[in-house]
Amino acid sequence: MVKEQNLQEKKQVIVVGGGFAGLQLVRNLDKRFFNVLLIDKINHHQFQPLFYQVATSQIEPASISFPFRNIFKSRSHIQIRMTEMLKVNPDHQTITTTIGDFSYDYLILATGCRTNYFGNANIQKNAFSLKTTYQSITIRNHILTTFEKVIAAPKADRERMLNLTIVGAGPTGVELAGAFSEIKKEILPKDYHDIDLSKFTIRLVEGSNHVLNNMSKASGEAAEKYLKKMGVVLLKNTFVKDYDGENLTLSSGETIKSATVIWAAGVTGRKTEGVPADAITRGNRIIVNRQNKVQGFDNIFAVGDIAYMETPDYPNGHPQVANVAINQARLLAKNLKQLQQGKPVADYKYKDLGSMATIGRNKAVVDLPFIRFKGYIAWLVWMFLHLMLILSVRNRLIIFINWAWLYVTKNTSLRLILTSGKTSDEQP
Repeated sequence: MVKEQNLQEKKQVIVVGGGFAGLQLVRNLDKRFFNVLLIDKINHHQFQPLFYQVATSQIEPASISFPFRNIFKSRSHIQIRMTEMLKVNPDHQTITTTIGDFSYDYLILATGCRTNYFGNANIQKNAFSLKTTYQSITIRNHILTTFEKVIAAPKADRERMLNLTIVGAGPTGVELAGAFSEIKKEILPKDYHDIDLSKFTIRLVEGSNHVLNNMSKASGEAAEKYLKKMGVVLLKNTFVKDYDGENLTLSSGETIKSATVIWAAGVTGRKTEGVPADAITRGNRIIVNRQNKVQGFDNIFAVGDIAYMETPDYPNGHPQVANVAINQARLLAKNLKQLQQGKPVADYKYKDLGSMATIGRNKAVVDLPFIRFKGYIAWLVWMFLHLMLILSVRNRLIIFINWAWLYVTKNTSLRLILTSGKTSDEQP
């Protein structure tokens, strides 16, 4: 068994997952009371709200990806292991990972969610997802490579290659559709003079009758008007039945030839072996009480998207947004300290700070508890609040400069196709 160095007077806390919840928890745990082991499959924190900007060549992936070892370089009580948790062993207070077992006094599950393909293996195999920095880069590479291929492609193949379909009209889908529409208008014509870009069709498929269902009706209607004005083809009350990599089959019976399908139609929790079935609810979320304690355990907790907490105001659980994850983690860090001091703990209460989405240049919608607005001011608010959530001042400055340059020039120089293949002169 792999054992981390542990001072006798301190409790060993294992945090699984370095997303918004996991990162905040590790940052806020008091080093006087706890030694911390952070476990994640990747070595960096990812700022998910801006994945779509990486995918559309607006910012570099390094601007929104933060290595854990750099974040915690001055905190010797925090250990980091790049590995995957395979199982929780509550009876032994250990977890099993791909590199061995680790023991804990407190275990916090902050494993987040993954893309929900609703059991359709073909869609999972052939569509793109946007849940990691790597997937953002993959989409960017694919889009740029596709346009390089279009130039020399037979006319019969161009329709399929120039059809881009986004499934799911939540914030991710809407923001992707808006960004690709702006690229079509402002950037691609400068790069690809030989392609008739009027044939480049961006479709947004949504199963309900509204876009941005997590926001107000007014904001959804405003976003829909923006998208239509930008040339996005919106298909509402429509579900995707299948996708084989070339043909997209819709519930309406229509088949669309599309070389690119980006799936943003929902998420589901990551299953954790060792957590009893009666502690799991819909969407594979883990049932917790008001202190984020997992049902049936005294020293296992879950925070963020994976946690399902019912309260009088949210009888069906909280929305899976960054604000919930961050504040649950902060409160849990405080509560664990309270437990070590023999003091009472507090219940989590969600304070809805509002929601927002950007559709493109000068186009955004914002719902705050006391006011709703759209347009240029909403776009500025969206940019400011997202900048403030970025971890480092340096990265905020880099992103701000990129945004300012894009705003003034309507262009970027980030359209690199990064492949893993060898060039011809490197072949043996």
